[in-house]
Amino acid sequence: MHKSRIIPLIVFVLAGLAALAAVFLPRTVTTVELVRYKTSFFDVFDTYSEITVYAATEGEAEAIANQAHTSLTAYHQLYDIYNDYDGIVNLKTVNAQAGAAPVTVDERILNLLTFAKAMAGETNGRMNIAMGSVLAIWHDYRTRGLDDPASAALPSMAQLQAAAEHCNIDDVVLDPVAKTVYLADPALQLDVGAVAKGFAVERVAAQMVAQGVTSALLSIGGNVRAIGVRGDGSAWRANVQNPDLTAENQSIATLSLADRSLVTSGSYQRYYTVDGKQYHHIIDPDTLFPADKLWAVSVVTQDSGLADALSTALFTLSIEDGKALLKRFDGVDALWVTPDGAITQSAGFAALTDTESTAE
Repeated sequence: MHKSRIIPLIVFVLAGLAALAAVFLPRTVTTVELVRYKTSFFDVFDTYSEITVYAATEGEAEAIANQAHTSLTAYHQLYDIYNDYDGIVNLKTVNAQAGAAPVTVDERILNLLTFAKAMAGETNGRMNIAMGSVLAIWHDYRTRGLDDPASAALPSMAQLQAAAEHCNIDDVVLDPVAKTVYLADPALQLDVGAVAKGFAVERVAAQMVAQGVTSALLSIGGNVRAIGVRGDGSAWRANVQNPDLTAENQSIATLSLADRSLVTSGSYQRYYTVDGKQYHHIIDPDTLFPADKLWAVSVVTQDSGLADALSTALFTLSIEDGKALLKRFDGVDALWVTPDGAITQSAGFAALTDTESTAE
């Protein structure tokens, strides 16, 4: 009689233990390992570019990267001042109609020009997209000098000063309702090289985030924009190029980036040589000659368009004047390299780097 009662009791106890185990023992959690996909291309903004994406599958990551590339290509064509594209009204079209009539444009052009006009005001004209007439002269002389170094020459100050009479940003008239751009001065020409790439990168990054992308890195000709962090949860890493291209160490700092942008402007890539001296492409609006106060300047902030515009403006200023300009903006930091190779950083920039230089 006793044995017949023991068996149900044992069954009951075992069942209770199983129930407790189901409640208190850790459950096995299935995690999806993100796949890293990287692609590179040369066909946007005339530069080498890379996109890295982490996603659940390689197919998904590839689709995200391809869509970003497609969007960047569209921005490149819209912001181009040198080439025509079938069925596209771009900034070359706008320049061709200077002084003639307002041009109806894609909203992406209007958005860029609205931002650029605001930045011209914020930087006291240090970043001025209306300087195209001056920049075109330097572009032509640089092109000829690279094609035929033996005959490389400098433009005359008379040429430059005459062109500088047609660089008033107020003559760029925007109508957001009609979606038109009118260049009121027939001799004014737009050149958006100081801001277009960063602006486009930021718009594409925003588009990717809206689509649900949580881990990606866009490096478009050195304009770096991090979305989230890497697939393993660590911050993205980005190097600051050493402007001394002959140095053994080609990185002067390595930054940890999460949802931030890094943009560098420097004199060490686009230049030509006249009588043994290099003349680069970043023109000081005061002297109308290549700016000579710095060797390079890097800006880190969230918005890539802002970083792009400010890196150009800062390059034409002394370090002290550059620091004063940065005080107008929240969450923006910079690193300056002077022609003698000395490095100065804002405290916020230094906090993101592994460099041993002194932060200020």
